[in-house]
Amino acid sequence: MRSPEPVDPPGAAEGAAPARSPNLADRYHRTMDVLNVERHRLCLRLYLVIVIAHWAEHIVQAIQIYVLDWPIEEARGVLGMPFPWLVTSEWMHYGYALIMLIGLLLLLPGFAGRSRTWWTISLLIQVWHHFEHLLLLVQAINGVNLGGADAPTSLIQLLIPRVELHLFYNTLVFVPMVVAMYLHTRPNAADREAMKCSCASEPVRSDR
Repeated sequence: MRSPEPVDPPGAAEGAAPARSPNLADRYHRTMDVLNVERHRLCLRLYLVIVIAHWAEHIVQAIQIYVLDWPIEEARGVLGMPFPWLVTSEWMHYGYALIMLIGLLLLLPGFAGRSRTWWTISLLIQVWHHFEHLLLLVQAINGVNLGGADAPTSLIQLLIPRVELHLFYNTLVFVPMVVAMYLHTRPNAADREAMKCSCASEPVRSDR
């Protein structure tokens, strides 16, 4: 008895190339489409919540020091009160700086025109902010501090105390980021034409 002839799967055309499984590049492009086209508005809002939460911690810490007159070692923001390691861990500070940097990079392609310029400004400031935290982390790991200080010290920290400096850094990153998001949802005609997402729901405004 002859064995049955192999049957092609349904829909298979004669001479058609076999289906190709998604490679790393395909997955990357698909992820970027989700972040910057399909779900850009949602991703921006989630990212904004993360940034504001961290910035608020720095503001609360400054209030504890300058308004409530707490000693610096006791001024640990909100979450730092029940979890002191959140303030003292250089790994945690570096991890957050890295997350902020990655977020700014991943969400950049969704911006166009004026909003892209402001988002890029925020990104460049965060590149430096990240470097400062990397420098702090390296000192904490090696046990050798810059300038022979008692604790890890960043470059600008040689001039400005750490509490004030990192509140300033987070403010510098936050302000152009918010300007970018505002302009992104209220584009002019040229910016709207270049956009691929649906973040702008308002009518096009005429240029002045």
